[in-house]
Amino acid sequence: MGRRKKGQDVDGWIILDKPADMTSTQAVTAVRRLFDAKKAGHAGTLDPLATGLLPVALGEATKTVPFAQEGEKTYRFTVKWGESTDTLDAEGEVTAESGVRPSRTEIEAVLDRFVGEIDQIPPAYSAIKVDGERAYDLARAGETVELDARPVTIHELKLLDAPTADLAVFEMRSGKGAYVRSMVRDIAAAVGAEGHVAALRRIRVGGFAIDAAVSLDELTEMAHKGRALEALFPVETALDDIPALAVTEDEVFNLKQGRPIVLLPRQAQELRAQRRPREIAGKDASKLAVAMWGETAAAIGEARAGKFQPVRVFNLTPKRA
Repeated sequence: MGRRKKGQDVDGWIILDKPADMTSTQAVTAVRRLFDAKKAGHAGTLDPLATGLLPVALGEATKTVPFAQEGEKTYRFTVKWGESTDTLDAEGEVTAESGVRPSRTEIEAVLDRFVGEIDQIPPAYSAIKVDGERAYDLARAGETVELDARPVTIHELKLLDAPTADLAVFEMRSGKGAYVRSMVRDIAAAVGAEGHVAALRRIRVGGFAIDAAVSLDELTEMAHKGRALEALFPVETALDDIPALAVTEDEVFNLKQGRPIVLLPRQAQELRAQRRPREIAGKDASKLAVAMWGETAAAIGEARAGKFQPVRVFNLTPKRA
């Protein structure tokens, strides 16, 4: 007899405002315990020193994590000029110092070169695997870590403030895989200065925004009062930007059996009109749509040749409109 999974069936998203000095894994574990949930995951790692938006998926929402991870991300970060560190942030050891303090004009003059699709070398202290080992484990063991440059997309990069000669505050909107610490390293090099990340806060991940986030302390208090479910966002929240297909109860039954359903000509035409280039986990996802039974996601599937073929089915209690 198989071992029964511990925990409750809790499905949805917690939009967490992660505190500093906590890993993303620790934050997910804390949320999972508060809900006594069977299953949990997150959409995009935040460094321990970083704060801000960490979408935490519970239960069936974990099936939508790849969609949240592929969404644009917005960061606000502060650079401290004068010192570079081995980790590229305030946690590391100082590796170089300089008296250069770039002016606002000098900083703004180099920002355009970092916008668009660029090649970026990830930090040595990152979770990228090198010969099966995490880069940060190798770096902490004193080994020299050399990572190849990777293409990333930076949609927007702007200087928000320069409160003192030592500090500059930026905002960056980027695609998947971009590192703020690498961006700071490269900006510092471009202006002929040394610098590192002094503070970092993520304020948006795809359709999730920091304005809707709840702190761990607030969530803990809500849980103690039996109100934690009030902070839960629907599973469908991560799927807001893919086309929706209204289905019937009979069609839901077929989808849950893994069988395709036939699209009406009007439905097929509407889904084609909403297509846009998209990749999920490196695969073409331009034909994906979410089948909605009332207000509840029934399945994610691919619309082609007049049919909707399920690729991921949800086991959710229907919420009728």
